Amino acid sequence: MSTSATSATTVTRTVAVIGAGPYGLSTAAHLKARGLHVRIFGSPMASWAEHMPAGMLLKSPPDASVLCAPRPGFTLADHVRGLGETPPRGHDPVPVEMFVRYGRWFAEQLVPEVENVRVLGVVREAEGFRVKLASGEELTAGSVVVASGMDGFAHVPRPLVPFVDEGGEGLVSHSSHHADLSRFAGRDVTVIGAGQSAQESAALLAEAGARVQLLVRAKGLVFGAAPGRPPHWRPDTPLGRSWGLYAVVHHAAAFPRLPERARLRLVKRVLGPFGSWWLAPRLEGVPVRAGQHLTDARRAGDRLLLTTRDAAGRTATLDTGHVLAATGYRVRLDALDFLAPELIAALGRTAGYPALDAGFRSSVPGLYFTGIQAAATFGPLMRFTCGTRFAAPRLAAAVAART
Repeated sequence: MSTSATSATTVTRTVAVIGAGPYGLSTAAHLKARGLHVRIFGSPMASWAEHMPAGMLLKSPPDASVLCAPRPGFTLADHVRGLGETPPRGHDPVPVEMFVRYGRWFAEQLVPEVENVRVLGVVREAEGFRVKLASGEELTAGSVVVASGMDGFAHVPRPLVPFVDEGGEGLVSHSSHHADLSRFAGRDVTVIGAGQSAQESAALLAEAGARVQLLVRAKGLVFGAAPGRPPHWRPDTPLGRSWGLYAVVHHAAAFPRLPERARLRLVKRVLGPFGSWWLAPRLEGVPVRAGQHLTDARRAGDRLLLTTRDAAGRTATLDTGHVLAATGYRVRLDALDFLAPELIAALGRTAGYPALDAGFRSSVPGLYFTGIQAAATFGPLMRFTCGTRFAAPRLAAAVAART
């Protein structure tokens, strides 16, 4: 084989994976197992370590907090047992610190070549994609997998946007801006949101000594059901006991057959917003302003005045020292600033998500998306770590078949 032919083959079989969270690491491990040349970029589990508060417990149970490896021996339980500890079981909460250690161990064992460097740009070329790195290097890859997770998708209600400070020192921040909520000890904080993130943030703030209250649009907080005793008449899944969840977990391949409107509704509503059953006692004594819709915010010195409206149209004003917006994430392709504008413009879309085929490939040949960005195609399973079991082997098989 000539040198040029060898070079072309190397480019075709080179896959650039952007992101080193659960989906990026799982995908890279499966691509490597198929003999492909993988370059994976990112800091392993950085989003979980840097954008989740210390002391947080995962909403997902242990069986749903497992990355997907191409061979046995790399589950959360395997890692914990290897440390001589007893792994969490059943519905035991998983501490975020344990999950981060597990993900980094997974990377060390199966994807040790992960490169802690930022991807600055991805441009389509005749031979594939030119990938520009912050290190100054440029490489050409036949395929690119976007596994960047929630980065860039944090959602803040419009009235609060002018006051956002990602460093957390200003009047408004998103829950993803904090790795330690103890900085708010002695301060009054209003948490906006009704889901797991909002409820657990409020609990952690109260336990850290903050004066905290919850502002929610719903009529009140909702908690998941505590584990029940057998016999059970509904099937168990990593996400809970339910026939509906059984379909979400085990039939994600059929999800694209649903009408687009139904898919988007399910992605938004399944398993949210609510808090885990074990959060309820931790929120006793935390004031909840339910049925309130935020309509306006304005600065008053070093504080913020919030205007809310209830279902009857009555307005109220709330004075607070800081607002923590635990208001989730919204996928927006335009937020993926490392993709060239012409690439983003060429992508077929389902609402704000990329439209994908059965192998996670977008409308741009060779460009794949996984994790939360694949949720509009394959359903709410893609919002959870256990979705790697479905996504990683399927995506890797599709890429391998193309090379």
